[in-house]
Amino acid sequence: MKSLKGIYAVTDEVLTPKSTIVKQVEEALEAGAKVIQLRDKSSTDDKLEPIAKSLQALCDQKNATFFINDRVQLAKKIGADGVHVGFSDQTVKETREEVGEKMLIGVSCYGDIERAKQAVKDGADYVAFGAFYPSKTKPKADVVSKEVISKAKAELNVPVCVIGGINRKNINEIVDFQPDLYALVSDIFESESIKQTVTELNELISKSE
Repeated sequence: MKSLKGIYAVTDEVLTPKSTIVKQVEEALEAGAKVIQLRDKSSTDDKLEPIAKSLQALCDQKNATFFINDRVQLAKKIGADGVHVGFSDQTVKETREEVGEKMLIGVSCYGDIERAKQAVKDGADYVAFGAFYPSKTKPKADVVSKEVISKAKAELNVPVCVIGGINRKNINEIVDFQPDLYALVSDIFESESIKQTVTELNELISKSE
C-alpha cells in the first residue's frame, strides 16, 4: 500500500509549466516527497494525459502516491493512484461509484469537520483542511483555525492533510498538531532548489515527531 504520509507536492500551471513539470516533480520525489498531485484547471485532458502518465510512472518508481485533481475520467483512463475532489466537484459518493474500490479519493473539507465525516462515510481515503495561512495560489481561500486538525485527528480514522500557505517558516506551527500529510505548492515549486526545500521540510517535520 502506498503511503499517505509526509510531504505532498501539488503542481501549479504557472510554477510547473508543461515543459518542466516532470523534471520538477522528479526532484521533489528524489528529495523525499511522498505524494504528488497534478493540478491544472485549464488544460484539456488530452493535453494532460501524457504528463499524467509520466508522473504516475515516476511515482511508481519512487514508491510515491499520485493523485489527479478533479479530473476523474483522466484518473481512470491512466490508472492513477487517486483523484482529489473539491467542494464544487462531484460528491465523494459519486466519485467512488465511478472509480470503483481500488482508486484512492482525497477530498477538500476547508474547515468543516462535518463535511469530512460525511466524506469518510462515503468512501474518502484522506481529508484535506485549509487554508491555514494566506495562500498565493488560492488568494481567496478562507483561513481556518489550526484546532480543526486536532479535532479531525481525534474524530476521523483516515489521514488528515493540511494545505494553504504552508512553508518552511511556518510549518513548525502546524507540525505540533501532527497532521499526516503536508500539502505545499509555492514553497516547493517557487524555490531555487526543489530538492533542498523538500529536504528542509522533511527535516522540520521529523524533528517534531
